[in-house]
Amino acid sequence: MKKFLSVVAAAALSVSLVACGGAEEETTEGDAGEGESSTLVVGASAVPHAEILEAAQPLLAEEGIDLQVQVFQDYILPNQTLRDGDIDVNYFQTPGYLDMQIEENDYDFVSAGAIHAEPIGVYSQEYASLDELPEGATIIMSDSISDHGRILPIFERAGLIELDVEEGQLATIEDISSNPKNLQFGSTQVEARMLAPSFESGEGDAVVINTNYALEGGVDVEQYGIAFEDEEVLQPNLIVVRAEDQERPEVLKLVEVLQSQEIQDFINEEYDGAVIPLTEE
Repeated sequence: MKKFLSVVAAAALSVSLVACGGAEEETTEGDAGEGESSTLVVGASAVPHAEILEAAQPLLAEEGIDLQVQVFQDYILPNQTLRDGDIDVNYFQTPGYLDMQIEENDYDFVSAGAIHAEPIGVYSQEYASLDELPEGATIIMSDSISDHGRILPIFERAGLIELDVEEGQLATIEDISSNPKNLQFGSTQVEARMLAPSFESGEGDAVVINTNYALEGGVDVEQYGIAFEDEEVLQPNLIVVRAEDQERPEVLKLVEVLQSQEIQDFINEEYDGAVIPLTEE
């Protein structure tokens, strides 16, 4: 997987950011006139989000949109930067995480569309399946509670644990009602971006890694992935904007292009099933 530059920019056009570093455009909103372009600044995770946006740049340029990408290495700053107006859009989060962030920070954000899904995977260098995990196995996982609601059902579907949650409720470690093998879920939790390094260092019996960080960290998904989220419950990765920009023409065109057949084909060819393109909001 190719490494992605920290900032991707299209060829310089006759539009620039405001002096304070905000993401305002010089042209008026709406379709750009002949010879004009409008700038759209998107904050994204490096892989696959920024790579997908890079593939979309020439398609958007044909529509008069200068797509600029700012890459973030965590899940906190992209929302703070969007709130502050330094970017126009972000592309990295799922509905569960977005809802949690809105509740905790009172962000006035909405989803403009779903672009792709990334099954969270369980990876192990020693065991070939969840059934092989030994008694008391240490499961290294993200410290994000929203991820726990995606991770624990993987183990429940495999029959290793039982969860006492109502349908649609976000599962937490405290909701584990049966754990015959005494799997250790809470003993080692790290920032999501540190999961791939933990795996590469041979820590734990299994590491549960967000697909974007597995790809970015060079983890061989096919070789070491031993279980994944069921496709029926996958959460989409969203284009998120401030509520006031939901109908902004450049945003609508961005979603249209990212859901286009050309970008779907790019995702399928580039990530070979590790990333699943979506076309519905």
